[in-house]
Amino acid sequence: INPSPPRKTGRWLTWQRRVRYWYIRLLRLQSTPHALARGLAVGAFAGMFPFFGLQTAIAVVLAIPFRGNKLIAAAATWISNPFTYVPIFWFNYQLGQLILQSEGPAFAELDWQSGEILQYTSSAAIALLLGSGVSGLAVALSAYLLGLKGFQWIQTRRPQPPRQSP
Repeated sequence: INPSPPRKTGRWLTWQRRVRYWYIRLLRLQSTPHALARGLAVGAFAGMFPFFGLQTAIAVVLAIPFRGNKLIAAAATWISNPFTYVPIFWFNYQLGQLILQSEGPAFAELDWQSGEILQYTSSAAIALLLGSGVSGLAVALSAYLLGLKGFQWIQTRRPQPPRQSP
């Protein structure tokens, strides 16, 4: 007779373990909440730009002068991932065209898969980069404010070491 209860198996248990693992890793980060929030902000900012493959490097480099956590900055670039590229860059392109008040090529005409978006026309490239910069600033500010509150909350949940009496 086995005295221990049966173990859960399957995908749900795997996801539970992964989420718990990353939650514990987040609790154990040694940075201040402000440094973590700055890392989150610069990572989200870099993730809004169409520089595929360079977003993580840009975020880590930006985290240095902003004194943000580099690990969080690298992770935050995944705000733009294969599922969100098109909606993010469509919005950035439209925002850039609105700010410039110009008519560039239609978004559907641009070949996003080639990775050569900046070679189409200067007006499309400028509209995309301007829109990415403006939306990146807005997302970075939001990420900083929400991240700061979240990291402060997580820090209060961190178990404190017992104090020794004199």
